Formats: sequence, structure tokens, C-alpha cells
Amino acid sequence: MTAIPDPLSTTLAALADPTRRAILARLTRGDIPVGELARPFDMTLPAISKHLKVLERAGLIARGREAQRRPCRLEAAPLRQVADWVATYRQFWEHRLDRLESYLQTEQAHAKRRARKAGSRAGKGK
Repeated sequence: MTAIPDPLSTTLAALADPTRRAILARLTRGDIPVGELARPFDMTLPAISKHLKVLERAGLIARGREAQRRPCRLEAAPLRQVADWVATYRQFWEHRLDRLESYLQTEQAHAKRRARKAGSRAGKGK
């Protein structure tokens, strides 16, 4: 029995490929027909079509039909789920960095005090 991946896993898997990320980046400018979307990539139209199917299954794009044109449109809703998931880890790292900053400030203050004490001892020894 095969487990059905959750939507976040499907989205992350689709985003794992640099070609698919580049396709999404191009779609941020608006709807683009498949032929035009494929132009900058050094691959066949069937290969691009496979990438588009992965993006479509992940809910990241929608494909339409306007006469002979097959425009693709960015569907950004699944990206919100990724952003929310990443935000959890961002908070974790920000907290860790805040603690590191506090530690470094404390250590710098201690180092300045030690330097002043060392300097005052050196001045007394003259």
C-alpha cells in the first residue's frame, strides 16, 4: 500500500527542481502560454510538459485553454503553506541568534573589563 503524500510534501517535492522554480518565477509576471514558457529552457516541449504536470499536481499552476493557446497561471496558495512551515523554523533561528547576540555582548563587556584591569595594573607597575 502506497502512502498518499500530504500537500506540503507534494509542494516541496515540486519546488525541489530548479527548472520548476524557474518556471514559477516566470509565471509571477502573469499568464504565459506553454510554448513561450518553454523558450528559455534547453529542453524539449515534452520535458517541459512533465515539469508542468508536476507543478499542476502540486496545485502551483493552473493551465487554461484559449483557442490554440494553453496559458499557464501561477497558483500561489500552496506557497503560503510552505511559508508558514518555514516561519516556524525562522522563529527558532531568530531566538537562537538573539541568544548568541546576548552572549557575545556579555563576553565583550567582560573582555573590556579585563582589558581595563590589565591596563590599570600595568600603569601601577611603572
